[in-house]
Amino acid sequence: MDVEQDGVEREWQRVVAAIRQARTIDLICHINPDGDALGSALAAGIALRALGHTVRVSFGEDPQVIPESLAFLPGQDLIVPAAEVPQVPELVVCFDVAAESRLGLLHGKAFAAPALIVIDHHASNPGFGTHRLIDPSAPATAVLVDELLRRLQVPLDQELATCLYTGVATDTGSFRYRATTPATHEFAARLLATGIRHDLISRTLWDTSSFGYLKVLAAALDRAAYEPEAAGGLGLVWTWVPYQDLALFGVTIEEIEGLIDVLRRPAEAEVALVLKQDPDGTLRGSCRAKGAVDVAAVCAELGGGGHRFAAGFALREDVPTAAARFRAALRTAC
Repeated sequence: MDVEQDGVEREWQRVVAAIRQARTIDLICHINPDGDALGSALAAGIALRALGHTVRVSFGEDPQVIPESLAFLPGQDLIVPAAEVPQVPELVVCFDVAAESRLGLLHGKAFAAPALIVIDHHASNPGFGTHRLIDPSAPATAVLVDELLRRLQVPLDQELATCLYTGVATDTGSFRYRATTPATHEFAARLLATGIRHDLISRTLWDTSSFGYLKVLAAALDRAAYEPEAAGGLGLVWTWVPYQDLALFGVTIEEIEGLIDVLRRPAEAEVALVLKQDPDGTLRGSCRAKGAVDVAAVCAELGGGGHRFAAGFALREDVPTAAARFRAALRTAC
């Protein structure tokens, strides 16, 4: 075992020991949770409850909104409002939280805990917390949770597999992204062997929407702009979604997460960006790249982060200013 592997193994042992010793554990995923964040937290919550721990799952938003596409996930009876997390928790475990800012309303409570375990796979993670299991080579945080469950000797069942499959399928784009490896498929095979209906999970995640979403999508695509000179001449395609559109058609901001995957299709553009407006005017940026640009570095310039191929940020700016700042960060990266 080399020095780096030895260090990782020691950290795993520290994490397992801290979890075994805790009576009450607060499991936190990032604000605006996706399938990997919520799936990972709920899988851990179900497993730890089965081991006899008192468990709460939460994320730092008020009100908390679970995307309709994730409503099927088991274990949601464990979810509590951020206000119900104690001011000084006994032990906090964060899942898929790439930056402290993504803790939202739970930031202060998480850092007040004597032990703060960070389980994540984002290369942009700065390494906060007292215990860190951060593996940028993992295709999803769910893969690290699977290893945690193995070390805690919790056998896979359909509930756990549903949560973990949702996590890995979400963050690999249904096993299409570059981070997908033979080991990723082997992991998915173990999950499928429990008897989960992966076809129903995939249909819910990607192939189900409201009619209102189609109207919002149509308007967003009509606004789309192509800038061939952006990203050092590699091209940018971008659009934005005003909150008024969401309100008009009864669509939540979570429901339009998949819009970026439509916008990234043009062969002419290396980078795609969608700016989504919250009711308070905050713009959430979701961006994708095809490999020539590290969008995690671009978004880090704007206070966000993520992966080389997929990242995000949030700005309290108007649309022209936010777009201009994103172009400037692109110039720096290129």
